[in-house]
Amino acid sequence: MENKMFCYQCQETAGCSGCTMAGVCGKSPELSNMQDLLIYVTKGLSEVATVLRQQGETISDEVNHYIVLNLFTTITNANFDQEIFYQRVANTLALKNELLTKCEDQSSLHEAALWNAQTREQMDAKAPFVGVLATENEDVRSLRELITYGLKGLSAYLKHANELSYDNEEIHVFMQKALAKLLDDTASVDELIGLTLESGKFGVDGMALLDQANTGSYGHPEITKVNIGVGTNPGILISGHDLKDLEQLLEQTQGTGVDVYTHSEMLPAHYYPAFKKYTNFVGNYGNAWWKQKEEFESFNGPILMTTNCIVPPSESYKARVFTTGASGFEGCAHIDKDEKGNKDFSAIIEMAKKCPVPTQIEKGEIIGGFAHNQVLALADQVVDAVKSGAIKKFFVMAGCDGRQKSREYYTDFAKALPADTVILTAGCAKYKYNKLELGDINGIPRVLDAGQCNDSYSLAVIALKLKEVFGLDDINDLPIAFNIAWYEQKAVIVLLSLLYLGVKKIHLGPTLPAFLSPNVAKVLVENFGIAGIGTVEDDIKLFMEA
Repeated sequence: MENKMFCYQCQETAGCSGCTMAGVCGKSPELSNMQDLLIYVTKGLSEVATVLRQQGETISDEVNHYIVLNLFTTITNANFDQEIFYQRVANTLALKNELLTKCEDQSSLHEAALWNAQTREQMDAKAPFVGVLATENEDVRSLRELITYGLKGLSAYLKHANELSYDNEEIHVFMQKALAKLLDDTASVDELIGLTLESGKFGVDGMALLDQANTGSYGHPEITKVNIGVGTNPGILISGHDLKDLEQLLEQTQGTGVDVYTHSEMLPAHYYPAFKKYTNFVGNYGNAWWKQKEEFESFNGPILMTTNCIVPPSESYKARVFTTGASGFEGCAHIDKDEKGNKDFSAIIEMAKKCPVPTQIEKGEIIGGFAHNQVLALADQVVDAVKSGAIKKFFVMAGCDGRQKSREYYTDFAKALPADTVILTAGCAKYKYNKLELGDINGIPRVLDAGQCNDSYSLAVIALKLKEVFGLDDINDLPIAFNIAWYEQKAVIVLLSLLYLGVKKIHLGPTLPAFLSPNVAKVLVENFGIAGIGTVEDDIKLFMEA
């Protein structure tokens, strides 16, 4: 049967090979093809921008930020609104055509930089021919997609920093140069491998920029106990990652009688000092993104999706879902910012006032806030515990959660770890074990939650500091093992960043990425010791003996 689409960018892709009839995430073939077209024209715009820089021209923030937004919009579970993609393709072509007028020599430009469309019919006709399978060579295709997905992940972190008025021109220059290079059919496998590792370098820079933006705006995360029960007021549930959106929502809900709860990756917002002044910021509701259908139903109030992680909503609560930023879903109200960057959440607040109080689904507290600044403040205590043998090993179990039964491995793994080990985590993977009550070691909790997926940067900072404290030459000589769960493209840039920092023997699960060809996978195995997962018992034995 002929493919209606082809997408293999997420861990749950059909048969661990590729979605060809419809996306496991819920996207239609038509939407998938339009996302492919948006990436194609974004590469074209990036090539023109790169050529103009070589001419000495300055590229505007408008162009830089639009390229970032385009990439972010195509991340898994970010935006299901096909109308948005038609608009983005048209806007990207308009930006590109304007820049083309300044281009002194167009003869060497790729077809993606010159192609144009006046109608949606022309876009629909082009879209099926510019996707993943347009690259015939399997290894070149694999590396191109690995880089593309890394850049998508990087775009998410850069977008959040930009929203807080932090930026880095060098990252934009690299991203656009890399996107342009992906159009170059003369690029060798070795060149693409080099570009892959360079993506990791800028991944570190991007996460460091966002860390600076978040902590500069809201303070350094600190040890915090977060309520997971419910109060007596109606509530608004905010999900995703964008802290600027949360700040504006909290400001606008003051004195309204409406409480605000975080969901999934927004949980770590509770760790920032700046948000603790809001008395109606009452707790976290639910778990990771994939359980949202049942949890959004029982929450009863409106939900604000600030970024990716949308599961196609049930009709029973769809009218209560609002989107903003890069997120979107057809039929759900979308809230844009005005020319000053402000968003009006009054419609959400007024809806919340008329909704029942959230239904309680659990109770108690969970603890987090162990980003690099907080952990380094405890450095002496941590080092003493390692030197005394109280802590034998740290396990970095960061990354993403998902709905596949095979992911229960991570819960079982956490339960089976020896009592003298500590889990370092970030991202929604934490929901597999952050409520297990695994205890502490000399007052140090055995699950140290650094925050969101982008806060994997904190884990790298902590590892590098421990390397320095223990006087080691190689980060791989630390008593730290990496057993990471992945799902989407932000986990890809975290992986590339760790590789750039020299981390080896990273285990990825529950499956290795489908977009790694056998030869590319072989390179990663031979040069970096990348591996999959086995049984809990065998893997713990392997890690503890290493």
